[in-house]
Amino acid sequence: MTMPGTPTYDFTGQVALVTGASSGIGLATARLFAESGAAVILLDVNATALAAVEQELKNAGHEVLVAVCDVSDESQVEAAVNKGIETFGRLDMAVNSAGIIDPPTDLADLTAEAYDRINGVNARGMFACLKHELRAMRERRSGAIVNCSSLSGLVGAPLRANYHASKHAVLGLSSSAAVEYASRGIRVNAICPGTIDTPMVSDIVAKGELDLDEAIALMPIARIGRPEEVAAAAVWLCSPGASFVVGVALPVDGGFVAR
Repeated sequence: MTMPGTPTYDFTGQVALVTGASSGIGLATARLFAESGAAVILLDVNATALAAVEQELKNAGHEVLVAVCDVSDESQVEAAVNKGIETFGRLDMAVNSAGIIDPPTDLADLTAEAYDRINGVNARGMFACLKHELRAMRERRSGAIVNCSSLSGLVGAPLRANYHASKHAVLGLSSSAAVEYASRGIRVNAICPGTIDTPMVSDIVAKGELDLDEAIALMPIARIGRPEEVAAAAVWLCSPGASFVVGVALPVDGGFVAR
């Protein structure tokens, strides 16, 4: 459901791809694209949840294609993007929100395996998605891509070096792609969500890895965000309303990094 006050868009005839689309920010973004008239290509590793989203959107009359996809496997990403192009004939917009987090760990105790797991999804997976989306867009010299980093891509934090490093990598990849492709008609930007009411945040709160009251105390807005608020920012960055916005890392964090 779109939040009251969210700008409306007419994406009729356009195609949007969303990763991490079965829950949280990805799901909210998929819904907003679909409600705005776009055909949507939805990628997620959770087949059961993805099937439920597919049914929901199809029941509402939207054009939907889903692909079960582990973004850390480039061959799966390539196959999913190609399937989307074969089905809809084009790709106009993409929001890459797939990501994972690991438990807090002293950096001196961080294992190479844990580092590779997080960066395999958050950094290499982002690279794979961006690469194949750009391939789909560059022939038409048109498109907009938004990569989901985090406020963790803008600041550091004790015990979270692994996750923060992966989200910093997203920003480096995004800004470089933005500079490379702007002259070819493709805009690339990033969003940096703060603490958002998603299943991932609920899980780390339940595990005692995040004190929600402490997190809220650090936000001038004095509450956590909603997935729909992040989706609204991501879809705006894909819209004609952001036609001159290129290479930004947009905080959507209730004022956390402005303190």
